[in-house]
Amino acid sequence: MAANTLSDAIRIATQKLSKRSETPRLDAELLAAHALGLERMAMLARMGELDEPADYAAMVQRRAADEPVAYITGHQAFWDIELEVTPDVLIPRSDSETLIEVAERHFADSQPPAKILDLGTGSGALLLAALSLYPAAYGIGVDISEAALAVARGNAARLGMAKRAEFSLLDWTLGDWAARLQSSADAAPFDLILCNPPYIRDSADLSAMVREHEPHGALFAGEDGLRDYRQI
Repeated sequence: MAANTLSDAIRIATQKLSKRSETPRLDAELLAAHALGLERMAMLARMGELDEPADYAAMVQRRAADEPVAYITGHQAFWDIELEVTPDVLIPRSDSETLIEVAERHFADSQPPAKILDLGTGSGALLLAALSLYPAAYGIGVDISEAALAVARGNAARLGMAKRAEFSLLDWTLGDWAARLQSSADAAPFDLILCNPPYIRDSADLSAMVREHEPHGALFAGEDGLRDYRQI
C-alpha cells in the first residue's frame, strides 16, 4: 500500500534506496520535490501538509534500478545555473566546476575573456557557466554528438544565452579539426578554452548507475583513459 503522507513516502523511499544509493534520503527528497513541482527546501518546509504525489513510487523505482536522479527529473544544478539533461549527455558533476573556479581566479586581475571555447560541451555546462560568469562574452561549444548539441542549444535558450552561445558538430579525432574550427569562427583568438574530455579507461569498473545510463562516448578514452587528451 502506498504511503499517504509525504513524510511517510520519503521515509519508505529512503529505506528502499539505501541499498542502491550513497545519498538515499537526499535522492528521495529530490524526487519528491520534482514530483510536486516544488523546490526541495520549500517542500521540506511544508512536509506536514503534503501528501505523496501520484507518480512518486514509480520515480523511486527507477532510482532503485540505478537510474540517476538527474535523468529522472531532467535537471541538474551546475555552478549558478540549472541545466536540463537527458541520457544523451553526461550529467554535470560539481568537481567540473573547478574549471570555472580556475578561470575566475586567472582573470581576476585582468581583462575578462571575450571569446570562449568549450571542447566536448555535452549539455553546455562549462560554456554556459562561463558565459554566466562573464556576461559580456560569447562562446562556441563543440561536440561529436548532435543529440548532445541539441540539449546544449536548449539550455542556452532557456538561460537567455542563445545569442551568445554557438554550438557546432566537430570530431577532434579528425586531423583537420582545429583548422575547421578556426575557419568556422571569427578571426579573434579564444581567450578561454575549457575542456573536460572523456578520461576513463575502457576497462574501468564503473558503478551501474554510470555504466548503464550515461553515454559511453563521453566517458571512455582508450586503455589508459588518455586517448582524447593526446588527440586534443
